[in-house]
Amino acid sequence: MVFSQDFSLDELSYDNNGLIPAIAQDWLDGTILMLAWMNRESLQKTLETKEVHYWSRSRSELWRKGATSGNTQSLKGIRFDCDSDSIILCIEQKGDGACHTGERSCFFNKIDDSFHKKFKTSKPLSNQCSDLFTILKERASMPKEGSYTNHLLKGGSNMILKKIGEEAAEFIMACKDKDKLSIANEAVDLIYHLQVALIHNGVQWRDLLSIIEERRK
Repeated sequence: MVFSQDFSLDELSYDNNGLIPAIAQDWLDGTILMLAWMNRESLQKTLETKEVHYWSRSRSELWRKGATSGNTQSLKGIRFDCDSDSIILCIEQKGDGACHTGERSCFFNKIDDSFHKKFKTSKPLSNQCSDLFTILKERASMPKEGSYTNHLLKGGSNMILKKIGEEAAEFIMACKDKDKLSIANEAVDLIYHLQVALIHNGVQWRDLLSIIEERRK
C-alpha cells in the first residue's frame, strides 16, 4: 500500500557544497542518460517549470539542460533513494541526445567481458525488449547474409503475419499445458516476431511504450 505524505526539498541530504547527484533516466525505456548535479535552487526551478535545470560545478551557476544545444529535458517524474542523498529524474529527452558529444547517453564507454579492455558503444543500456528492437532495426537497415530477421522482412507481411499466428498458437498451447518454461520461451518468440512486424510497418517500440504509459494513468 502506498501512503501519500507531504514533501519538502529540505528533506533531501545535500553534500557540504549544497549539491546532490542526479541521474537522468529515459521515462519510457529506462535508459540511463547522464549524471549531473543539482542544488535546492535547480530542483525548485525544475519542479516549477518541468524543464530540467542542473547546477554547474565548473561555472558555479544554474543551467537549463539544452539551453544552447536544444536537447532539452522535460521532467516526467522524480525519485530519491533510501538515504535521501541521490535522485533519479525520469525525463523525456528532446533533440539528438543527452550527451554533449552527440550520443544519446553519456555512458557510451563499455568494459568488455574480460574487464581488461574498453570500447565505445552507441547502443545505450536499456530494457531487454527495447534493446532487441534496436538490434532488429539495425539488421533491417544493414542486412546480413543468413539473417532470419532479414529473411522475414524480405518475405513481407504474409510471411511475418503467418509466423505471428504460428507463435501465438504455440504460446496458447504452452499456457494450456501450464509449462512455465515453455510459456516464457513462446512469449519471447511472439515478442520477437511482433517486433519484426512493427519494423516492417514503420512502427516504433517507443510508440507502444508511450501508449502503455498513457493507459497506465
